[in-house]
Amino acid sequence: MNPNFKTLFSYLREVITYRLKKEYNLGNLVFPTLDVNKLTKNELTDFIKKKQLSINEIISLLLLLVPHISPNFLASIFLKVFPKGGEFIEFGGVKGKNHRGILPTGETILYVLFGVDLEKRIKGMDFLFQQSILFQQKIIYLESVPTGEPKMSGRLIIDQEYLELFISGRILKPQLSQEFPAKLIETELVWNDLILNKKTIHEIKEIETWLKHNDTLMHSWKMKGKIKPGYRVMFHGLPGTGKTLTASLLGKYINKDVYRIDLSMVVSKYIGETEKNLSNLFDKAINKDWILFFDEADSIFGKRTNVRDAHDKHANREVSYLLQRIEAHPSLVILASNFKNNIDTAFSRRFQSMIEFEMPKQAERLRLWKNNLPKNIPLEKSIFLEELSRKYTITGSNIVNVVQYACLETLANNDKEIKEAYILKGIKKEYLKEGKTFN
Repeated sequence: MNPNFKTLFSYLREVITYRLKKEYNLGNLVFPTLDVNKLTKNELTDFIKKKQLSINEIISLLLLLVPHISPNFLASIFLKVFPKGGEFIEFGGVKGKNHRGILPTGETILYVLFGVDLEKRIKGMDFLFQQSILFQQKIIYLESVPTGEPKMSGRLIIDQEYLELFISGRILKPQLSQEFPAKLIETELVWNDLILNKKTIHEIKEIETWLKHNDTLMHSWKMKGKIKPGYRVMFHGLPGTGKTLTASLLGKYINKDVYRIDLSMVVSKYIGETEKNLSNLFDKAINKDWILFFDEADSIFGKRTNVRDAHDKHANREVSYLLQRIEAHPSLVILASNFKNNIDTAFSRRFQSMIEFEMPKQAERLRLWKNNLPKNIPLEKSIFLEELSRKYTITGSNIVNVVQYACLETLANNDKEIKEAYILKGIKKEYLKEGKTFN
């Protein structure tokens, strides 16, 4: 075990032992102390120091970590202090479905920190839920309980990504699931592969500027409170014009994860479920410094309808809820739509930037052809890229598909050069996919 865990869990054992003996009048005791500065450097101690956790927060965090490392830890303390056993209702805690040890609840934290002193417990609840950075940033959260049961009897849960970081030193990336309807998107491409007009590039640079300097603006320049947190951007334009690639590149070069939201998993026909799904998503993302990318956003962020029935009322309520969550989100949120006019104007007013991804012009198409064709195999002499770029109005995504098709045909036929026929057939396939006439 990491030496820090031995030190910290030894301290936690002293704290719990102190509490049990004190509440049962088993001697005059002094609350144990911990010198954080003497701990060796690792992810857990770095987090404790960076977040400037109070001793109560450190104890709370350790209580959440210990069942994952030492299942018998809490039970062994009770056995040592009370070898004859007994029932300790005040301590709280529950049994898991598979875990046979004690899983801490809200009651457990209150007891360990404040004993049975009612005034301290009430103040302690206020601190934990209103002031503690662990709860505010959803690093620790309280599981909901059945209606009518005490709130603090809910099981305490630690965020899975932080749990993995503290225990193994690795950052665990969340996987696409019903609980987390988003997928990490990455790219091996670089900014030079993104070929757009100068106006669009300039507007994307504004987002880069925000990503680089927002912390300075909000904290060093003390603009927090005057400027809303986060940055909201709309990308609009035809499919294949570079919206997803731009989002991926922004994350890559600012070293932030980009998650594309799967709206089919978010939207539910059941009243209240869509809001619940979105709440889970934003709660998980709120302090992760991720970029959230809503592709085809008009499917859920579209124009609100006049209320004709309960379904319309429900749909409009979902839109209003989304507006609230996006406006309050402290990181970058990108909404992408193929058609700007499909988006409700109520959303438009809340964007810092509306960036149009236009169909590439001839000069841009020429660059796309040159950029995407392989460099280690020649083109048939009859191929003139200038003519292809002038004659065929297609997107960057179309061009990539054509190049892939032509390359595979070249390999399949053992050709020594990419033939014009393969290029033209690839373009025809792209035209037909989109219902356009190919001449």
